[in-house]
Amino acid sequence: MSNFPVISEHEGFLVVRDDLIAGGTKTRALPVLIGNAAEYVYASPVCGYAQVALAVIARQMSKRATVFCAGRQERHSLTLEAERNGARICEVSPGYMTVVRARAKQYCLETGAVLLPFGLDDESFIRALADVARGLPVKPSEVWCATGSGVLIRALQLAWPEAQFHGVRVGAEPDAGSATIYQAREKFDNPAKTRPPFPSCVNYDAKVWQIMKAHAKPGALFWNVAA
Repeated sequence: MSNFPVISEHEGFLVVRDDLIAGGTKTRALPVLIGNAAEYVYASPVCGYAQVALAVIARQMSKRATVFCAGRQERHSLTLEAERNGARICEVSPGYMTVVRARAKQYCLETGAVLLPFGLDDESFIRALADVARGLPVKPSEVWCATGSGVLIRALQLAWPEAQFHGVRVGAEPDAGSATIYQAREKFDNPAKTRPPFPSCVNYDAKVWQIMKAHAKPGALFWNVAA
């Protein structure tokens, strides 16, 4: 796994800077889902970062990565990044996520490739992320992050059970444990209008910053997953 995250201070908050590593936070735990199969498949929203994480880890572990996503006239920048890191991109039309996931599942049935769970929502993955958080030299009393599937915020609750947790919902209703949830001010496909003073994924993590600044206590920790 990768080295432990860098933590820096910005505007009175502690920020976990996983924008500094290729593929972001998910690369830290993804190896626990990679076994003996030659090929791993993920059904991804076009603006999801797990597609990049899979491409990066598959490349490092000499595996094949295949990403299924909605077909577009122009590929999303994150899909292009996954492709640059070696992933094979399979575009699906119509691009509803139900259709994308069904095509990915059928492909795996036909080829023997391994389909990774949506959001990488797996207990071993969550435990591995929690181990990363426990290894940090901080014990925050308040933690903020974006919530897609809710995997990260559940892992952080496992690591720091005494902290208060706040998540910003960017898409569908997340499984966010005991966290207080705020709704992002932008639609899922739209980028954050207000950006933090460090690189942050505009469809996910960046949407937290404006809400956090309005509600968080000084010294709260923000987990920035990716650039």
